[in-house]
Amino acid sequence: MTSKKVAIIGTVGLPACYGGFETLAAYLVKYLGHKHELTVYCSGKKYPREKRQSHYEGAQLVYVPLDANGIQSVLYDCFCILHALFFADVLLILGVPGGIMLPFVKLLTRKKIIVSIDGIEWRRDKWNRLAKWYLRYAENLAVKYSHADISDNDAIQDYTARTYSTRSRVIEYGGDHTVRQPITATYKQKYAFLSSPYAFKVCRIEPENNVHLILEAFAELTDYPFVLVGNWNNSEFGRQLKASYGAFPNLHLLDPIYNQEELDVLRGNCFMYIHGHSAGGTNPSLVEAMYLGLPILAYNVAFNTATTEHKALYFASKEQLKAAIVTIGFATWKNVGVEMKAVAERRYKWDIIAQKYNYLIERVSAAKYKEGVRPLLSTLSQQSLLEHQLGHYQSLTMFYEE
Repeated sequence: MTSKKVAIIGTVGLPACYGGFETLAAYLVKYLGHKHELTVYCSGKKYPREKRQSHYEGAQLVYVPLDANGIQSVLYDCFCILHALFFADVLLILGVPGGIMLPFVKLLTRKKIIVSIDGIEWRRDKWNRLAKWYLRYAENLAVKYSHADISDNDAIQDYTARTYSTRSRVIEYGGDHTVRQPITATYKQKYAFLSSPYAFKVCRIEPENNVHLILEAFAELTDYPFVLVGNWNNSEFGRQLKASYGAFPNLHLLDPIYNQEELDVLRGNCFMYIHGHSAGGTNPSLVEAMYLGLPILAYNVAFNTATTEHKALYFASKEQLKAAIVTIGFATWKNVGVEMKAVAERRYKWDIIAQKYNYLIERVSAAKYKEGVRPLLSTLSQQSLLEHQLGHYQSLTMFYEE
């Protein structure tokens, strides 16, 4: 397969220090940079001029003077898509905000489009009604007008199959960039809770992560230390929660930690990892915790059970969370950690993820049509079915697999 010019669109940028898509982009560059000519778009709002560089591990970096998150992400993605049309063979678009551009790209150019829909973004509680409507519309366009769409989770694949009759490709996130770090005297002095067992969670402080439910549970479990790292000051919701629960002696509400080693010390040495994510798809922090072999107690939704292959422990209410912590024995927690590590070693390693992306780039570059999930009979007219004595198939709704 010949080398392709691939534009990676939808990330904050490289070097990665912001989120899952940025880490994904970094490892695609690492593992695919020798196979394709990669260009990664970066938000000029996050990278000051003095910190910008023209290349990152062989990939070209292009800076756009817009924010890659929030409402500006629509303009950011659209601008990047337009710019990429001048040179790229394949547009790898991470997220759906720029989906409104894709009908024009598909109809007016020969560029190949791959979209990762990043979970079901329009269902997130943080968006208002107008934003949810737009994101759902953009998702529809992104799936319909792409040459391939990616789900990061089996549950998302089921959703796109039912909603759009598309055969989405499941490609997860990697977690093997995380390393279990030892507790040094310096860290023990800085974080006194490291001297005894504690539960841990790192996330954005948003309603969809069930932060309020988890804090309320641990506030009532006064003998169980709980550490939560998050962006408390980014919203009124976060500030109110910190004001309400910050004084509890067993609750340690920490601001974001951008030092990977320090974060891995706190996360890697916890007794259990609490995962409250209830919207979207595969959550990078969950995959990272799995790779560290942590016992996981996750919110009981399809995305989390699919990611953990139904082998973690789950809760759906404050009472269930409290009961799990108080009643489940040490041996069970330990076995869950072993199971999580085994799943992560098999599915969530970056070299495996990169190979899947490379295969999809090559497949899309060679294919003329996007694969659907309906049988070919469903494309025939009712009259054609009757002529071939197949009229009983006119209501066919079954899906097929290759």
